[in-house]
Amino acid sequence: MTTLTRTALVVVVVLLLLLGLLWVFQRRLIYLPDRGPVPSAAEVIPGARDVSFTTRDGLRLAAWHVPGDRDVTVLVTGGNAGNRLHRAPLARALAAYGLPVLLMDYRGYGGNPGSPTEEGLFLDALAARDLVRTSRVIYFGESLGAAVATRLALERPPDGLVLRSPFTDLAAAGQVNYPFLPVRALLRDHFPVARDIPRVRAPVVVVYGTRDTIVPPRLSRAVAEAADATTVEVAGAGHNDLVMLNGPGLVNAVTDLAQRVR
Repeated sequence: MTTLTRTALVVVVVLLLLLGLLWVFQRRLIYLPDRGPVPSAAEVIPGARDVSFTTRDGLRLAAWHVPGDRDVTVLVTGGNAGNRLHRAPLARALAAYGLPVLLMDYRGYGGNPGSPTEEGLFLDALAARDLVRTSRVIYFGESLGAAVATRLALERPPDGLVLRSPFTDLAAAGQVNYPFLPVRALLRDHFPVARDIPRVRAPVVVVYGTRDTIVPPRLSRAVAEAADATTVEVAGAGHNDLVMLNGPGLVNAVTDLAQRVR
C-alpha cells in the first residue's frame, strides 16, 4: 500500500468517524436548552402563575400563565435555546394589551424532564394547548418553535398563527450554519414548515429581521409565500436582537391579529 493510499484511507476513516459522531450527537447541536431552575412566574411577571401539563407520553412539564382581560390567548412555542424565563419580556408586552399568554417549556427545558426531539416537542405543544381556556387562541412560534406551532395548527387549528423567523425546514437552516456538512442527509429531525403551512386554515403572519444570519430572510419569505401570509419585516434586525423579542413591530403583529380574530 502506497503512502498516498494510506493517507487517503486515514482521511476517509476520520471523515466517517466524524459523520458518525454528528449522527449520534446532532441533537446536542440542534437543541440548546437552559436546563437550570426557573423562578416562580409571579417573581418575574406580576399576576402570573405557575402551571403544568402532562404529555401523551407521560411527562409532566412546567409553564407560566399570564392572565389578561381579552378572550384571545397567545400560546408561545419558543425557539431551540433558553427557556420560558427568556420569553418573559414578550409575555409582559402582550399582557399590557390585555392578552393572556401561555409560556410553555419543552421537555428538557427550564427544569423539565426528558430530552427534546421533533416528535417530543410536538407532544409538548399539544398538551400545552389543552391548558388554554379562552374561546380563541393564537399560536406564536419563534424560529424552531414556528415549526412546532405549524404542526400544532394542523392538529389543533388556532384562530391565528404568528411565525417569527421561520425556516422552510430544519435542513435549510442547518445548511446555512454548517455549509461544509451534508446536513440534509444527516438530520433525524426535519420540521418541514414550508411543506405543511399551506394546509393551515387560519390567518398567518410571518415576522422576520432583514439582517438575520441564523435564519436568513429568504427562508422566512419562502414560508410566507407558501402560506399566503401577511409579512412584517423588521429592518436591520438580527435573529436574537431584543427588537425580535418584544419590539413594536413584533408585538403589533400579534395584537393586530388578535383584533382580526375577535
